[in-house]
Amino acid sequence: MLDDVKKRLESFGYTVTDADAWVLDFIIQKVENQIKNECNVDAVPDGLHNIAVDMVVGEFLLNKKSRGQLEGFDLEAVVKQIHEGDTSVTFAIGDGSKTPEERLDELILYLMNYGKGKFAAYRCIKW
Repeated sequence: MLDDVKKRLESFGYTVTDADAWVLDFIIQKVENQIKNECNVDAVPDGLHNIAVDMVVGEFLLNKKSRGQLEGFDLEAVVKQIHEGDTSVTFAIGDGSKTPEERLDELILYLMNYGKGKFAAYRCIKW
């Protein structure tokens, strides 16, 4: 999963450094445990892998932003719109009525929360 997280971060313009390794490992374990607990399974199901990657990326970006360590991240380049299948999420209206930081905050929330409703399809009942 770590390689996918690094590639996803790079797709947003963030270059992963060696100093990020421990934090990324911690957040990956945290997200995996959250999914395993909510679904009552022993491993993250394959169908939730991409959602888990996005959740890790969102948590990581929030962590870096809240500590003021999001250096080298171009806020102007933050995604304005995401298309997944027939779903579209727009983070800026018109000519960009939101500031780059507001778009970044919305992107982080999207990454951390999108797909949580799909956990239900993988839930197992505990006896």
